[in-house]
This record gives sequence, structure tokens and C-alpha cells, in this order.
Amino acid sequence: MRLALALIPLLFLALVAVAPVARLLAEGWGAGEFGFWSLWADDYLRGRVLWSLAQAGITSVAALLVGVPLAWVLARIDFTGRGLVLRALMLPFVVPTLVAAMGVLALAGPRGVLGVLGIDGSGTPWLLLYGNLFFNLCLVVRAGVDAFEHVSATRVAAARTLGASPWRVFLRVEWPEARPWLASAACLVFLYCLSGFGLALVLGGQRWATAEVEIYTLVAHELALGQAGVLAVWMLLLNGAVALAYAAIEQRLAAPARAAPLARRTVASPGDRLAVAGLHATLFALAGAPLLALLLRTAPALLDGAAWAVLREPATLHALFNTLRFSAMALALALVLGVAHALSAQGLRRLCLAWRAAAFLPFVVSPVTVAFGLLLLYPAFTASLPLLVAAYALIAYPFIARALAAALDALPPSLAQAAATLGASPAR
Repeated sequence: MRLALALIPLLFLALVAVAPVARLLAEGWGAGEFGFWSLWADDYLRGRVLWSLAQAGITSVAALLVGVPLAWVLARIDFTGRGLVLRALMLPFVVPTLVAAMGVLALAGPRGVLGVLGIDGSGTPWLLLYGNLFFNLCLVVRAGVDAFEHVSATRVAAARTLGASPWRVFLRVEWPEARPWLASAACLVFLYCLSGFGLALVLGGQRWATAEVEIYTLVAHELALGQAGVLAVWMLLLNGAVALAYAAIEQRLAAPARAAPLARRTVASPGDRLAVAGLHATLFALAGAPLLALLLRTAPALLDGAAWAVLREPATLHALFNTLRFSAMALALALVLGVAHALSAQGLRRLCLAWRAAAFLPFVVSPVTVAFGLLLLYPAFTASLPLLVAAYALIAYPFIARALAAALDALPPSLAQAAATLGASPAR
């Protein structure tokens, strides 16, 4: 049964991800003589790949340096509004990529809010790096909160009894237990930054274009399919290595038995108040400021009653209807794929790691390559509802598969064994 479930996402990935990429690559290699190793002899393309790796690495390290202290404060101190902070923290990640990029530009771009201070990040790499951190910081913080809440209260109490200082308790007890969770989050941030397209296109520009933006330029503007194909293959290999590392760490995090967590303390000391104030200030600067800047820049239009008339235009209403329709259909398909993938991963023990990594194939392959490959492979379905829904589901279902797989990993094996002993079928 588990093998039959695996066939559902496997067939979908083959048709919507693998086949389109193969089609575009075949078209590219048939169109020129740009060899597999030629990329590293081309100074410009080599620079794009190295910059892509550098910006992903810098963002991952920065997210850890900023996110770990924030996560520790959220996990250890109970303060008013803590739940609201945890929810608001995910706001940058769930807003559309274009909105996130517009927020960063409204803050630190040309004619941005910070322009009065002489700050203009346009034409510099800092705009893209800040945008990456704004978009991905929540991943490290949420993973860190979960990690520190899994630290055994007994071990912490024992270390304190033996006279360990708070800093030593963190280094010797809390950090070793939280490290795998944070490494998993860092891999995810690295993967998102390496394979991301929207933020890099808007914030990086041509000067700081990543490999994904370069693939788009080569295909859409220069029709250099050979170069684009080779670049896409190398990015596929690099992203695949990161996805395998992420899957391996996630598999190690399976922990059916959870130790008693350390209780959060209330704000009592000046140090606690300073930590909470620092938390709010940091989150505002890195997660709230771009959205607030976007709100300030659009405030005149929002206060103008005539601007709201766009919501009554037929084209706008039709676009809203299409958005809801596409989202609902893609969600239904992504649920089927995600559930099938997560359940089948529990049964394919020998291939479990590779199959878990396969769930992130949509992030491993270049989105630009997939998009152009779909148009080449299925020309009859261009601008059709099935192709659009399939593309949306391809992006969404890895999140469902990951969340469900983690929940299934946390279930004690004895529960399934007991149910089977009582006569329950595999489906039940």
C-alpha cells in the first residue's frame, strides 16, 4: 500500500517537474556546443554561481546569528504578547514574494523611507541580503523555539545544581540539543535563497543577479538554451546536495519520546526586560519595518477614496475570483500529494532518505527551467487551468509533506503495532 501511495507523487513529479526540465535541457544541448564543464571557464557565469552560493551562505549565517538569540528568548521567557509575536513572525514568509520585495524597496530602495537618512541600498548586494533575511528569518526562529522547548528540564536543572553558569548551561546542555534543529533550518534557508527567483530578480537587479535570474535572462531574452541548460544542471546538483543534507537532518530529528520541557519564566529581572526589548526591536527592524514602510508609502492611495474603485472593476474582480479558484484547486491537489508522499516515506525504509529529499524536488530544480519546460513540453495546455493548478501544487505540496512527515516521525512505533495487533488495517 505504501508503494502504491508513493506512485501518486512520483508520477506527478515525473510529469510536472522532471519531464519539463529534461525537455528544456534536451532543447538546449541540441542548440549549441556549450559543454558541461564550460560553465567554469566562463568568468561571468562562474561569478553568477559563486555569488548565488555566497548570498545563500551569508543569509543562512546571518539568520542563525540573529535567530538563535531571538528563539532562546521566546522559548525561555513568558511575556505579554508572546503568542502574537510568534504569529506575526511568519507574516513576511506568507506574504507574496513580490509584496515582500516591494516592502524592502519601500524601506531601503530608491526614494525609500530611509532615504531621509541617506540610506539607499539600490545597486548594492545589501538590498538582496536584507530581503533574504526578512523573508527567511522566521524559519530559523520557529525552528529554534521548537528546539529549545525540546531541551530536557532535568538536564538543565542538573547542570545548574552542579554550579554551571547560565552561559555554560547554554553551551553544554541547550546548544548541543538544539543544534540539529537549527542546522535543519539553516539548510532550508540556504535552499530557499539558492533556488529563489522573485526576490533576486527584483532586489538584485542585473548586477547582483543570481543563477536563477541568469537562467531566466538566457532563456527569455537571449534564447541561449545551451548555456541556460548547463547552468540549470549545475544548480540542480547544488540544490540536490543541500536537499539531501536537509532530509538527513530531518530524519535524525525523529523523536517519539519527548523529554519534559523547561518551564518559561516570567519577566522579573532587568536582564529579562532588556532581552524582551531587544527581541521586539530586532524583529521590528528585520521583519516589521519593510511591511510598515510599504504601508506608509501606500497610505496616500489608501486614504484616497477613488483608489478603492479598482476593487469594483470587472478585471480586478475576475482576478480575485481566479486567485481563489486556483488556490483552492491547488490546495486540494497539494494535500493529496503531500499526504501520499509523507505516508509512503514511512514505509520505504531503505529509500526513505532519498524519498524525503524528493519532496523538495520543486525547490531543487530551477523554477524558471520548469516553467519554460512546461511550455515546451505541453504547448497545447499553455495558459490552461490544469497546467496552472499543477504548477501551483508543485510549489505547495513539499510544505505539506514535510509537516506531515515530521508529525508521523513523532508517533511512537508502538502505537501502529498495537493497532495492527488489534486487527486494524493499514489504512485504518
